[in-house]
Formats: sequence, C-alpha cells, structure tokens
Amino acid sequence: MTKTDVVAAVRQATTSELRRRSRRVPAWMRRPGTIFAFAVLLMWLVVIALPFLRPYDPLATVGPALNPPSPDFLLGTDALGRDNLSRTLSGATVSIPNGIAIVLAAAAIGTTIGLIAGFFGGWVDEVLMRIADLVFAFPSIILAMAIAAALGPSVQNAVIAAAISWWPAYARAVRSIVLAMRESEFVLSNRLSGVGTFRSIVVDMLPAVLGSVLVLAMLDIGAAILFLAGLSFLGLGSVPPTPEWGSMISGAVQYFDEWWLAVAPGLAIVSVVLAFNLIGDALRDQLEPRLQEMTGEQL
Repeated sequence: MTKTDVVAAVRQATTSELRRRSRRVPAWMRRPGTIFAFAVLLMWLVVIALPFLRPYDPLATVGPALNPPSPDFLLGTDALGRDNLSRTLSGATVSIPNGIAIVLAAAAIGTTIGLIAGFFGGWVDEVLMRIADLVFAFPSIILAMAIAAALGPSVQNAVIAAAISWWPAYARAVRSIVLAMRESEFVLSNRLSGVGTFRSIVVDMLPAVLGSVLVLAMLDIGAAILFLAGLSFLGLGSVPPTPEWGSMISGAVQYFDEWWLAVAPGLAIVSVVLAFNLIGDALRDQLEPRLQEMTGEQL
C-alpha cells in the first residue's frame, strides 16, 4: 500500500467517525441559529456564574456621572456614576433566573391543573377551565400589574404575578392532550388492571405531555424575561438600587442624550430573548410539529 493510499484510508476513516459522532447530536442542535443561541446563553451563564468578570461594583459610584463610553468605562456610567457595563452584567443575575422561575411556576401550575381537568372531565374539568377562562379574560400585563401592585413592588412579587397570569396556557395545552389520551387502549387497560388514579396520571399521562410543556416553556422563557423587564420598567418589579434590565431602561428614559444608558440593557434583553426563541423554535420543529395546531393562538 502506497503512502497516498494510507492517507486516503485515514482520511476516510476520520470522515466516517466524524459523521457517526455528528449523528449522535440531534439535528435541531446542529442548526446555525441554534448553535448561535447556545453560544449566547453560555456567555450569559458564564457572566452569572463568575461575578468577578464585572469590572466594578455595580452598586458603587466609580466615576463621573453620565460619563460616555471610554476605555475606563466601556459602556459609560449612569446618573450616579455607577459603571453601566457592570450593572448590565449584574442585571443578568436578576432577569434570567427570575424569567426562568416565571415559566417553571406557570408550567407546574398549568400542567397540574391540565392533567386533573383532562383526566377527570365532567364538573371538575368545567370548573377548572372556567377559572382558566376567567384569567384569560384579562390581558396578561394588566392582570400582572394589578397583582404586583397589590403585593408590592419586588422581583419576587413580579414573578408571582406573572406566573398567575400565564398558567392557563399550559393548562389548556395539557388538557387537550390528556382528553385525546384518556380513552386510549393502554390507559384503559392499565386502569382495568388495577392501576390507581394518581399512578395513571403520573405514569401514563405526564410523560406524554412533557414534550409539549417543554416546547411551550422554551418559547416562553424569552417572553417571560421581557415581561419581567416590562413590570420593572413600570416600577412593579426590581427595586433600586438592584440592577435589573427593565429598571435600568426605566431610569434611562429621562436621559435621552445619554444613549448608552438604555442601549446596554436593551441589547442584553434582545440577545437573551432571541436566543431562547431560536432554541424554542428548533425544539418545536423537532418534538412537536403539530403543537401549534393543538394550542391554537396560545403560542
């Protein structure tokens, strides 16, 4: 065997191995948009996990007030002389985890109610769905504003208000799947064999709805972060001096000439929302091609 043949054989073997390994990664994760989204989220995860990456203390006055971007302050300073870059990076520790918390809480409440309503049907289904309709009757932002105002301005109360206004979307999606499944042969056979109600819901129904819930959750995380920023912008979320993207934009409204005050947190929100939306869209195409038909306008 000549040297050329050896090189060709090695190259072919390497190519085959790379192809075999690439097939282990789901197709939706190999999309350019999804790879970009994961890179953006990884960057923010590093920022959250490593506080020392922030150049200055986000709560301390470190320079002249309203100083434009410069080598010392890459994104300038705010009206109190605090470093805008440090505050933007620190804001990720508030906005992203609490946005995820909104979705987790709404998904947990909605999935539980949807499973119960769809499995039992009858008056139980009627009562639970009428409650969901009542929540749906109010625009989400208006309902969340009312709840947050009643509870008092804080990030925790904003999370509670947002979760209360969002759970019906998950309840309706889960209920529609359970209604289609509860008369299926494997569910009926399990019930006839003596499987209890709770076990049937957890073992038979819950795994079947998790894919839909996961897709809805991924699509909602970006919207939840934006929703939380909106509540903070209105003064119903984060309380100063805690850095949070929505409250930072709210504080920048009165300084139109100092463009960097709003641009930095605004771009941070855009990057995170776009990343979660790209991942959610790819995951929906992979796991739930018919999810939008089942849930109608709730997506």
